[in-house]
Amino acid sequence: MNFLILAAGTRNKIVQYFKRTFEGEGKVIATDASELGPAIYDADKYYIVPSINEPGYIDIILDICKKEKISGVLSLIDPELSLLAENEEKFKAVGTTVIGSSYELCEMALDKMQMYKWLKDHNYLCARSWMDKEEFYKAVDAREVTYPVFVKPYRGSASISISKVYDKETVDLLFAHEDDLMIQEFLNGQEIGADVYIDILSGEVVSIFTKKKIKMRAGETDKAVSFKDDKLFTLIEKFVLEAGYKGQIDIDIFEINGEYYISEVNPRFGGGYPHAYESGCDHMKLILENLKGNANMKNIGAYVEGIYMMKYNEVKIMK
Repeated sequence: MNFLILAAGTRNKIVQYFKRTFEGEGKVIATDASELGPAIYDADKYYIVPSINEPGYIDIILDICKKEKISGVLSLIDPELSLLAENEEKFKAVGTTVIGSSYELCEMALDKMQMYKWLKDHNYLCARSWMDKEEFYKAVDAREVTYPVFVKPYRGSASISISKVYDKETVDLLFAHEDDLMIQEFLNGQEIGADVYIDILSGEVVSIFTKKKIKMRAGETDKAVSFKDDKLFTLIEKFVLEAGYKGQIDIDIFEINGEYYISEVNPRFGGGYPHAYESGCDHMKLILENLKGNANMKNIGAYVEGIYMMKYNEVKIMK
């Protein structure tokens, strides 16, 4: 039972965890578009592949699945999630299960305005957002929102091109120089990350790990501490089931005055997942059981509070 991790990049820990879990069960294969993606060297075997935008890319991945008898596949980058979901039937035809959510949900995760509208329509607390800056200015004049706000591409990931803006002049300047921007209310509260696994056989939420973020770096959690709140677990389970996510997802949440605001969803392993794994939430094991045809038992909050995670740099040297 072999497993394929696409776009492994610098996610060495993810590859290591899969290898640990699949030991004696099968091999872990990794791909990347560069030989300088360090995580591929932690896999049992690796392939250098073209960019996901290159013609014929998905056929190359399908050939790897056939050659290596891959039972399950996932990607660690957002743009590829939709591509896998879109070609799910092709993977099924070669005996490979895509570990991920539907095409529509993967696209909604990339489109921040679509996500905002879904959250608003389904009565979840979230940051108010605008594509039309004139409508935003009206909301400012009506004192419905105040500066600072975030100006960002409505479609994107990894906190790329995000600006914290304190006045109208800067909003005008940014909109004059870049298309497809949105304005998002600044949520001034405790940022929280949730690592969630939704069983791909039963559709049930079977594991939730939550952490309070202490420090961020380049859009990822750098330092955090684990905590539990049944109110938050209930909210996450309701949201996930209502939306219809499957497999591994990462949710960004804010706590403001005792209320939880859903911010973003990444339908993949997030950069902070090692915190969950090292605290006892082995989602690789849950994936393995699903690939064996076994539904996992619900075990939400199966970890200890007060466990700190601190990231630090390592170096891989090659000749």
